[in-house]
Amino acid sequence: MATAASSPPPQPQAVAASPVEDSRRRRGPPVPPHIKAVAGSLGGLVEACVLQPTDVVKTRLQLDRAGAAYRGMAHCGATVWRGEGAAALWKGLTPFASHLTLKYALRQGTNASLQSTLRDRATGDLSTAALLAAGFATGVVEALVVVTPFEVVKIRLQQQRGHQCPTTQVVRYSGALHCARTVVGEEGLRGLWAGVAPTMVRNGVNQAAMFTCKSKFDAMLWGKREGDGKALGVEESLVSGFLAAAVGPICTGPFDVVKSRLMAQGGGGEGGVRYTGMVHALRTICAEEGIRALWKGLLPRLVRIPTGGALAWAVTDQVTTFYERTYLRPAATHL
Repeated sequence: MATAASSPPPQPQAVAASPVEDSRRRRGPPVPPHIKAVAGSLGGLVEACVLQPTDVVKTRLQLDRAGAAYRGMAHCGATVWRGEGAAALWKGLTPFASHLTLKYALRQGTNASLQSTLRDRATGDLSTAALLAAGFATGVVEALVVVTPFEVVKIRLQQQRGHQCPTTQVVRYSGALHCARTVVGEEGLRGLWAGVAPTMVRNGVNQAAMFTCKSKFDAMLWGKREGDGKALGVEESLVSGFLAAAVGPICTGPFDVVKSRLMAQGGGGEGGVRYTGMVHALRTICAEEGIRALWKGLLPRLVRIPTGGALAWAVTDQVTTFYERTYLRPAATHL
């Protein structure tokens, strides 16, 4: 009697990855905060060197309470150039470049850490609410740690009129370090944190808008998501960075004007100590100059900040994408 052929043993079936695992595998690990910090600092340095003149013009317009000295952005820049020399448009560059380099390093590093904390533990996704919260907290931290003291020094230097030579008008501060020492000596350490409240509000709203919009624009325009290994071209980073950075200045104009006024009033400018705080400054400016005065300097801000954001994001994206493709994606393929 013939024996029946034995059936082959059942083969183990491959278990399909769950949608969550598949999503996380495609995305890959996020770029570490310290790499984001290095990339941000390089972007900040480029932005400072290119766009310092627009920041000088913005500050001069904001400090022109009567509106009589300058007729607009172009006239202000031309007046400074003719009256004080081309170098005057880069007044305050040392504190501005230093503060942007430190600020962007802190900004990118802090935001990366906060986003990592707020990600969904199961999927690794980051909700819009989490993006906004991480961005706002990032802005508050940078305002407290870096932005306020550096901007106090920068604004005190920028509000000085005249050349730094014996034959013309003598300026009060000979440089950034001398300015900082003078402020501390005359006003105490708190003098370097003049205007900290509006600076915290301004930076918090700016960064909440910028990080959220940058993430959304990258995904919507270019299909780019963090960790996916896709490299954005420089022109793509410039576009999404510009659009993302343009949202904040429109919303935070009043706080930027108030910040400049509070920071400048201890520097020997005309009028002496005029405002007792953020709310008092808002009320006084509206009463004496009209509500439109709260958006003084908006045009140079809309030139400088989005353009600066575009430059900074272009540098930052190239550095982080290089790191992703060189170190993160190869490691992910061997998991």
